[in-house]
Amino acid sequence: MTKANKVLFITQEITPYVSPSEMATIGRSLPQAIQEKGREIRTFMPKWGNINERRNQLHEVIRLSGMNLIIDDTDHPLIIKVASIQSARMQVYFIDNDDYFQNRLQKVDENGVEYEDNDSRAIFYARGVLETVKKLRWCPDVIHCHGWMTALAPLYIKKAYKDEPSFRDAKVVFSVYEEDFKNPFNSDFATKLMLKGISKKDVASLKDPVDYTTLCKLAVDYSDGVIQNSEKVDESIMDYARQSGKLILDYQNSDNYANACNEFYDQVWEASSIKQEE
Repeated sequence: MTKANKVLFITQEITPYVSPSEMATIGRSLPQAIQEKGREIRTFMPKWGNINERRNQLHEVIRLSGMNLIIDDTDHPLIIKVASIQSARMQVYFIDNDDYFQNRLQKVDENGVEYEDNDSRAIFYARGVLETVKKLRWCPDVIHCHGWMTALAPLYIKKAYKDEPSFRDAKVVFSVYEEDFKNPFNSDFATKLMLKGISKKDVASLKDPVDYTTLCKLAVDYSDGVIQNSEKVDESIMDYARQSGKLILDYQNSDNYANACNEFYDQVWEASSIKQEE
C-alpha cells in the first residue's frame, strides 16, 4: 500500500514566531519530526501582528501574493510571506492581510477582548492557505489541521476544492485542543463562508449562535481522522467524532506523540484508499 508521503500542516501557532503554548510547541516540533521520518512537508500559520518580521527574517513571496479573496462582498488582498527555521531545515509560510492580521494579535486584542471578526479571519486564513497550496502546485496526501482557526479547511477541501488537483486525493486530519474561543461567531457566519461547491445543506449544522463546539463538529464532519491533542478537551466533540465512525487517535503523551501521528497518517490514508476501492 502506498504511504502518505506529503503532509500539509495548517496551524494557528508555531514557536519561535509566537510565545510558547501547547499548540505553538507542537506546531514547531511535529512538522520537523515528520520530515525527519522521510515525508515531505509544508507548514502554514497566520502572520499575527505580534510576529517580529525583521528578527524572524520574514519576506514576502511576490509570485504567491497578489490575489484578492472576497469575504462578505469585500476584497481582501492575500499576502504570502515565508521564513525558515534553520535548525529544523523547515520553511514556514505565513498568511497575511492588512485587515485581519497586520498589527493585530491572535485571538484577543491588547485588552484581552476577542476580536469581533474572528469568524472572518478564520475564513480568510483557511481559504488563503488552500489558494497558496494551489499556486505551489503541490499535492499533499494528508492535511493536518490544528486548532479552531483551521476548522473550516476540512469543509473547503472536501467541497469547494474537491476537484482541484492539489486536493482531489487528500485526506484530512483535525486536531482538537483545549484552547478555544468564548464569544459565538456573528449570525451571518454561515453565509459569509459560502463558496461555489458548498450548499446550505453542507453547513446545516451551523445553527446560530456558532460556538467553539459547533465549529469543531463541522470540522469533524469533513475530516477523515480526528486527534485529541490536549489532555483536556470538550468531550462532546470527541464523542461526536467517535459516533460518526471517524478514525480516532486518543491523547498521546509528548514522548509518543510524533510517532503516533506518523502512524495515524498512514492509517487514515489506507482506510480511505480501501473505501475508494470498494
